Amino acid sequence: MTSATTEPTQPAPVPASPADPASPVVSASRAVVVGDDGLARCSWSASDAEYRRYHDEEWGREQRDSRALYEKLCLEGFQAGLSWITILRRRPAFREVFHGFDVEAVASMTEDDVERLLQDARIIRHRGKITATISNARAVLALDVPLNDLMWSFAPAATDHRRPRAWSEVPAVTAESTALSKELRRRGLRFVGPTTMYALMQATGMVDDHFEGCFRA
Repeated sequence: MTSATTEPTQPAPVPASPADPASPVVSASRAVVVGDDGLARCSWSASDAEYRRYHDEEWGREQRDSRALYEKLCLEGFQAGLSWITILRRRPAFREVFHGFDVEAVASMTEDDVERLLQDARIIRHRGKITATISNARAVLALDVPLNDLMWSFAPAATDHRRPRAWSEVPAVTAESTALSKELRRRGLRFVGPTTMYALMQATGMVDDHFEGCFRA
């Protein structure tokens, strides 16, 4: 268990999202693989059934619901320093302990809740990330615009984004994710670094990084 209470200034040198060629489950030489069902998919999803379901049903689909975006923002923050599959497998427990990521319910959580969650082995027991989830909920409630409108205002125009054909064409950080990170930090949110925000943009369809040839492209 990590007991750090401060946010790292740089993300750990591990995958920031499923679609990261540094991941041990990814073949760096193959962007797309064909599964036993005959469908071509981004290769990062090939080695795990839950990754494949996530790739097929969620990753890259437009998500504009503010509650769902708050959940994704929190889970991407918990992922920093870990693999995404670690978070994905724990997502049901995260949803349980954080009241379905209802912003008002999370914002009302107390230090007693933090101490209780630090003992819950079903989630990531990192004090800084737990407290950030709560303080981020309070920051979201204080926004003068809906969270979905704020976040999507930083999405690049679809015409400005070319679908990748190789791992070398998938960035870790972009000007848009850097700008989004800066704005969220200005508004009091934590664990929202530029790399984390680009992973969120990929996951929520703000950019479409399904490789050319993937059936979801």
